[in-house]
Amino acid sequence: MITSKTRLLPLFAYPAHTVKAPLIYNPWFEKNGIDASVIPMGIKPEHYPSVMKSVFELTNVAGALVTMPHKITTAGLVDELSTTAKIAGSCNAVLKRPDGTLFGDMFDGAGFTRGVKRKGFTFTDAKCLVVGSGGVGSAIAASLAAEGVASITIHDSFSESAASLVNRLRRHYPDLTASMGTNQASGYDLVVNATPLGLPGDPLPMDISELSSSTFVGEIVMKQEMTSLLQAARERGCRYQIGVDMLYEMIPAYLEFFGLGHTTADELREVAEVTY
Repeated sequence: MITSKTRLLPLFAYPAHTVKAPLIYNPWFEKNGIDASVIPMGIKPEHYPSVMKSVFELTNVAGALVTMPHKITTAGLVDELSTTAKIAGSCNAVLKRPDGTLFGDMFDGAGFTRGVKRKGFTFTDAKCLVVGSGGVGSAIAASLAAEGVASITIHDSFSESAASLVNRLRRHYPDLTASMGTNQASGYDLVVNATPLGLPGDPLPMDISELSSSTFVGEIVMKQEMTSLLQAARERGCRYQIGVDMLYEMIPAYLEFFGLGHTTADELREVAEVTY
């Protein structure tokens, strides 16, 4: 039961009916006796800035979750951004501080790196390739940089987007070797598909003709668990991470950000009222 004391986490989306996250968060809150609730709020882009500011006037709003198409706009509406959000150019989480100021962060990348780390990958000194420099690709690159990898190569068919991301990485992580490159997957410790390519009939997002079995392969596509890329990686004996793992690994990071407890992706899967 939601009361005036319930810590609310509005989930800004459009359209709201497509959002499934409350079916993961809220069952976990109930099981653990936490008086909090994620509430989807459908807001058209043209109304979002004024609505977002108004919602944070509510005294029991602890923060907000943000989905597309509002992530980029949100970055310009908060008082402060994390380094990851600055590199991504967007944010998907807003924390209301005790003084009322709003702090924005981005957890798409954290969800990815947490999952990869839990599968035994070591980031220190790793050479990484990220294919795709959009919002998710930028967030993953930022989180890889924060984990202390040695180098990140960015590939995107839109070279201006890739160059912009490389410049942001260099600005915030001057010791990191960041560069543009091809989508040839050989020679890397970790390769990531951060593009929408992954459904049947799609071309492979990267050239895996010389992919080594020692390379870890990451995917962001969630509509199909074993994409063509992951099937090829498995056939070559590579370790890999499916796209939906990023979502479940992201939620513990959100909960810690909002001060609402600690959990694991496995615990969330046990209580979730939705499957992917």
